[in-house]
Amino acid sequence: MTKKILFTFLLFLTTIAFSQNILLSEKAKVSILTCGLGPESYAMYGHTGIRIQDQLQHIDVVYNYGAFDFSTPNFIGRFIKGDLQYFVTYGSFIDFYYNYQAENREIIEQELNLTPLQINSLYQQLNYAVYSDERFYTYKFIDRNCTTMVVDKINKIIGQEFIKSDQTNLSYREILYPYMSDFYMKLGIQLIFGAKVDEPATRLFLPYEFKNALSKTQVNGNNLEKSNSKILQVNQAKIPFNWLNSIYSLLLVVVILVLLNKKWIKISHFIFAGVLGLFFSLVGLYSLHEEILWNYNILLFNPLLLIFAWYYKKENHQKTLLLGKIILAMLLVYLAYMTTKIHLQIVWPFIVLHFYWIGKIVLQIKRSKQSTSF
Repeated sequence: MTKKILFTFLLFLTTIAFSQNILLSEKAKVSILTCGLGPESYAMYGHTGIRIQDQLQHIDVVYNYGAFDFSTPNFIGRFIKGDLQYFVTYGSFIDFYYNYQAENREIIEQELNLTPLQINSLYQQLNYAVYSDERFYTYKFIDRNCTTMVVDKINKIIGQEFIKSDQTNLSYREILYPYMSDFYMKLGIQLIFGAKVDEPATRLFLPYEFKNALSKTQVNGNNLEKSNSKILQVNQAKIPFNWLNSIYSLLLVVVILVLLNKKWIKISHFIFAGVLGLFFSLVGLYSLHEEILWNYNILLFNPLLLIFAWYYKKENHQKTLLLGKIILAMLLVYLAYMTTKIHLQIVWPFIVLHFYWIGKIVLQIKRSKQSTSF
């Protein structure tokens, strides 16, 4: 057993040394692989890989900057905090292909118009990254992921930032929005995102946006894309509309809550909304993810609703009235700010519900005060 382990270790070291020192032939090719979307949360935006082929050297490998380890201690906590370590891996193209074929996800290949010197330099840099401390990087949703790492690598090889976003007229939120097909997942993600995702999308951070940018990129008057082909075509079954996972089910719940018109239901909702707002506030302070900082959605899911619910339950009319007016004023500010935001179309039921319930409570207290003054 010990001999087998020693042999495997020596073979591993030999492979490292060989892969880092080998020079590719002039027939070598570099391609960007764009992989299709998957149902899992980590695959819902697709994936980017780098393929290097050299038939003369019998090399056909894919480098992947999107690897992570589920067995990392406190995985969820570190992901939320924003210090989870991702790493680069590499493996044979055929294994990569079969993996995506099994997941029923397409692969689009774009061969790059690079010189043999640039291809060799990229190959050496990628191998160095795999077998050095450069292997690990701290994942950031927009600024550092499997796509941005590849974008930066290719721009470094060609010597200038030729590959860049051409959608700066859109915000990151507007680019992300169409990718989210699951309504309640979309709602949750849109609510936890803060002000950063409303900034102009100057960073290429999604695989398909990168693919489209590559097709338009020119380097010194020449197209960077040499060829473009779909090397794995899949037939994805059309997902039937599910009203339970749509805005219609949310509207139905809101209508039922309003029709029931029970005080305990209102209090329960205000507590839920307040706790959610408190979570948005605290996670923004705890996390290193810039995407969830300065979350203005706390104007809708307002932590003050917790205090409002308490005074409303205790029938402290004076303080309920004061807090109600403050929360309504914040809701007006939120609504005015949201008129230019794409996710207004999925959060408006909560806006309407809060305006209706809190406004009604405020008016009832005012009327009761007026009637007792006569």
